[in-house]
Amino acid sequence: MVKFWDTSAIIPLTTQEPATASVRAILEADAEMVVWWATRVECQSALGRRLRESATAKTAVRDARRVLNALAKQWSEVAATEAVRKRAERLLGVHSLRAADALQLASAMVWTREDPSGHGFVCLDDRLAEAAQKEGFLVLPSS
Repeated sequence: MVKFWDTSAIIPLTTQEPATASVRAILEADAEMVVWWATRVECQSALGRRLRESATAKTAVRDARRVLNALAKQWSEVAATEAVRKRAERLLGVHSLRAADALQLASAMVWTREDPSGHGFVCLDDRLAEAAQKEGFLVLPSS
């Protein structure tokens, strides 16, 4: 089953983190990924922040970017469209989300043609995961 991937779940695929094993297992079970249009930018931002904060060595960030670029060549992206924007605006009125998270969830909703039942949403952000579950997605990894 193809799954929608939030940035919070992609970063542990590129670096070693506590959640790395669980998200890698999800990817190994189904290597098809769907993401929103700006996911790669969000990932680059997270990796750059780690480098600036010296939480991650320069070589580790370089390696993480290499993995990210390989993933990006394989995934499918939901384009930035008016439908995504309108859905995100609605989601902001219903859930306690940041703008980028609303755009993530809106992209997933558009991808499922507004029927998220039976579709996976891979996410490690608690607030976004809760909103995705309330919208009807199967949130992974299971807590």
